Amino acid sequence: MKEKNTRYPLMPVVAQSYPYQQFQSSFLSLIEEMLNMDGEIKNIKKWNIVYPVYINSKKTIAEGRRICVTKACENPTCTEISDCCNFLKIPCAIELDKAYPRDFMQRGRVRVLLKREDGTPYNPVISSRKQFMIQVAELVRRHPNRTKKQEPASSSAAGSSKSGKGGKKKR
Repeated sequence: MKEKNTRYPLMPVVAQSYPYQQFQSSFLSLIEEMLNMDGEIKNIKKWNIVYPVYINSKKTIAEGRRICVTKACENPTCTEISDCCNFLKIPCAIELDKAYPRDFMQRGRVRVLLKREDGTPYNPVISSRKQFMIQVAELVRRHPNRTKKQEPASSSAAGSSKSGKGGKKKR
């Protein structure tokens, strides 16, 4: 006879001999953290917002970049930022329908929860938004979906393209 799950009515009860018991218990604890006792999703309106522009090395500070160019990455996307949050074990939510206020053509943002309700950080390495943005920018650069662009050999091509007459111009 199947037991009824009183804590999570929509989830079936799993036997103790389930091979992935440790994974399931950690997964359930994550779900517990994300859900209230009523089973409703926590209010994500109070989470921190990270727009991809904040860590884009192609943008200026006036256009919205928040970290230095050397630590920023080139044209990050919301999904890459979300993947980095999952790697850092930080809860996140993607909002693709939202736009950056300074540039409405930049679609999408990521909401992240850096600290628990008691004030302790989810990841002990990351204690502030700036540290979070620097860590994410570093991880986005190494993201597996990014393809390495081949840079043209400008030193050899520049020397061969200057062939021809190279004297002073007459007035």
